[in-house]
Amino acid sequence: MLLQVNNLRCGYGRLEVVHGISLHVCAGEIIGLLGASGAGKTSLLKAIVGLLPLWTGRVCVDGRNISGQPAWKCVSNSMVLVPEGKMIFADMTVRENLLVGGYHNPDRQMQMQAVLEQFPRLRERINQLGGTRSGGAQQMLAIGRALMARPRLLLLDEPSMGLAPMMVKEVFTQIRHMKDMGVTILIVEQNAVATLQIANRAYVLETGEITLEGEAADLMHNPQVKRAYLGKGKKEVWE
Repeated sequence: MLLQVNNLRCGYGRLEVVHGISLHVCAGEIIGLLGASGAGKTSLLKAIVGLLPLWTGRVCVDGRNISGQPAWKCVSNSMVLVPEGKMIFADMTVRENLLVGGYHNPDRQMQMQAVLEQFPRLRERINQLGGTRSGGAQQMLAIGRALMARPRLLLLDEPSMGLAPMMVKEVFTQIRHMKDMGVTILIVEQNAVATLQIANRAYVLETGEITLEGEAADLMHNPQVKRAYLGKGKKEVWE
């Protein structure tokens, strides 16, 4: 088991926003974390990587307890977070952004070539400032920067947020390709349709608690999930 989270509680000030969540991610899986805005999805990811202190619970990677470790150590634990909002360095070029992501990777030049092969649009604008790219291109840059560290586990926080439908399709195609390349993925998304189409399993969060979990194909047909997330007007991303 690559990642195991047991009875995790965390919050801000005196406000608890994640209430005893337990989940696991096996190597080679894509796992979805679904839920409406404010469900606690982002807070959970931050707690896993050390950006938000745990109140209780434990986070283990490959069976090693990493609870309480500072966020900068997550890369050494083969785990990288792509945060909501992309958070690229706008005043740095595409190349510089990628090099920052590979700072701890001694083979970063070789890894950059692999990233540029996966994202040819980045190669085309390698010397362009990151902040001048479109929203979709910035999301690709954020993911490419994370891959520069050669993570075993990639955590994606709302990668499709604010993107045009064609770019959403491209992002999810790339996520599926990353799995084929051996990267395990934990993805937080409000776009349940696209997520369940590529995920192996998924968890549904409501007000800081897991209310449903199971195989993605089963959740796609679950009446509660269909009513809340798969209603009319929510088209498949691959159409």
